[in-house]
Amino acid sequence: MSESLTKRIEYGLIRAASGMSRLGYPLSWEKLEIDENRSLWASYTPNYTPNASLNGKDTADLCIIGGGYTGMSTAYHFSERYPEKRVVLLEAKALANGASGRNGGMMLNWVYGTGPMSDEMTQRVYRATSSMITGIDNIIKKHNLDVSYRTDGCFEVFTDEQRALEAKEEVDYLNSIGIPIQFLDADEVKKRINLNGIYGGLFDPSEGQLNGVQFIRGLKPVLEARGVQIYENTRVSKITEGRTIEVETANGTIKAKAIVLATNGYTGKLGYFRKSFFPLHSHVFATDPLDEETSKKIGWHSTAGFSDDLNRISYATKTNEGHVVFGGGSNISYGYLFNNRTAFPNTPQSAAPAFDDMHNTMGQYLSGSRQLPRVHQWTGTLAITLRRNCSMGVRGEHKNVFYAFGYSGHGVTAANMAGRVLTDLYSKSDEPWRDMPFVNADFSPIPLEPFRWMGYQMMTRLTGRSPREPHR
Repeated sequence: MSESLTKRIEYGLIRAASGMSRLGYPLSWEKLEIDENRSLWASYTPNYTPNASLNGKDTADLCIIGGGYTGMSTAYHFSERYPEKRVVLLEAKALANGASGRNGGMMLNWVYGTGPMSDEMTQRVYRATSSMITGIDNIIKKHNLDVSYRTDGCFEVFTDEQRALEAKEEVDYLNSIGIPIQFLDADEVKKRINLNGIYGGLFDPSEGQLNGVQFIRGLKPVLEARGVQIYENTRVSKITEGRTIEVETANGTIKAKAIVLATNGYTGKLGYFRKSFFPLHSHVFATDPLDEETSKKIGWHSTAGFSDDLNRISYATKTNEGHVVFGGGSNISYGYLFNNRTAFPNTPQSAAPAFDDMHNTMGQYLSGSRQLPRVHQWTGTLAITLRRNCSMGVRGEHKNVFYAFGYSGHGVTAANMAGRVLTDLYSKSDEPWRDMPFVNADFSPIPLEPFRWMGYQMMTRLTGRSPREPHR
């Protein structure tokens, strides 16, 4: 280890120790914090009125905790298969208030953290996610939902010539097993998005972008017409497992035969999987809608979005309305707060340096975009696992606690897919999912405080690294 790196590590540990002192070590009991969703996506449902909270007692065959992609998708697929069963969904704030309504909006194939896969498993994972993107499109059309989305493809671009060559080899392999991904050289990429400093891009024509708030809140009347009972502004305070599970809230109780933990970055506050993930805060901003002339000026001609190949991944989408949505790109575009806090206080003002830094990064890729005003700035809480893997499964003595979380920033497609997976696991007709690397997957343990805060600071501040993996 070099002397300079040793000094940097020592400095990081000193800062960690001083940070713990400021934040009141020893640890206080963790609190559930939920702030308002002020994202671009939420601005498109200005007249949304949440349902009343639970007040009293209720019963359910299935009680779903969480009103994001995972919870609403499970309610959708479960109620479709079991119209005779009573489904109750509890949301602590308003539907789509969490990560499902605060992300960058990219609908992507693949699932993070799978590790090396055989040819057959590579095909299965890709087919599973691509069929889910098609499934989202079908749901929107079937129910005539008012949702802004597009499925004209996304790029992963390469800022290093060697990585671009390796990506081309990967595309050749994927094409050989029937996966329709393309490699475009830099000039071809620039005909669609005129990005600076790239050597080519991997293009998936089936990927896209989705306004998750419109989608989730649009599904609400569909589910209610099927008899699903949705309570909003209903925080769960305690879960008592048994053959019948008791779910307690501030003003009521649900007794259910089975439950679904659909709370992603908030799951630890219910006492589950506390060593499996940590809540990470991701900052995102959006511009005003661009007119056609401005879109041409900055060079965004077509396709839904792009991400890059750097450790602190930059990603951007362009909505049908013309907003450019941008996230990532630097260490400070993400943040972990001591004691697993689930809200980033006083954002966006407190995260102003992050938004400025991200805006500069966007300007490096898209000439002229530094002058575009940021009209929406928000922060969302993700569930990040050590290997960046998610898990969808069932646990408990009576095998009646279902869960899905840990999408690690890749959840628009995966969290919607979880509804299918959990419904199949419940019905024991899970043959399509058996042996899939994200079903009942284990997690690498993450130490609790103060070590996780120290570890995060050392990893991000000293190295800037974020684990990545190829598609196979």
